[in-house]
Amino acid sequence: MVSPGPVVAPRLDAVPRSAAQTRILDAALDLIGEHGVSGTSLQMIANSVGVTKAAVYHKFKSKDEIVIAVTERELAKLQDALDAAEAEKQHSRARLLLLAAVIDMAVERRRWVSTLQHDPVIVRLLAEHQPFQDFLNRLYAVLLGEDVGPRARVLAAILSAALAGAVINPLVADMDNDELRTELLLVTQRLLHLPD
Repeated sequence: MVSPGPVVAPRLDAVPRSAAQTRILDAALDLIGEHGVSGTSLQMIANSVGVTKAAVYHKFKSKDEIVIAVTERELAKLQDALDAAEAEKQHSRARLLLLAAVIDMAVERRRWVSTLQHDPVIVRLLAEHQPFQDFLNRLYAVLLGEDVGPRARVLAAILSAALAGAVINPLVADMDNDELRTELLLVTQRLLHLPD
């Protein structure tokens, strides 16, 4: 009997998007980052794109679908780094590669990362969205290793909250992206007991 090969998890960015859908998602990303999900209406998204609300409904069935699509698209930017980290033989190197990619995204998308972590609608939707849960499980498996005990879960929560909070904190608002990225990497390496 031949054993099956490794199971390949579907990519978050597997759904192709039309140019019109991409424009809607771009507008939604900006508006949700500024106003949160509850403060962003489909009419606001339509106005930003320059189309009718019916045109938005033609491309997406609901605002929830837009929120999930935007979030998946943003997190998919980590997909290649996650795949590379999972393929890396040396565990500490894998963790460092993925950590750097997570920090890069957090710094580049400061406002969005905070919304992703704290908006109650996004938190609820994504807790119910299995592809997102699978992606996060893979991500934390690389960052934290095989330990899934209470200490590792608390460390994952601290890391997540620390990054989301640090990138928008007024204390670092004047720091340029390169400086913030460097400092975050040093601090989180220590948190995860990785070599400097």
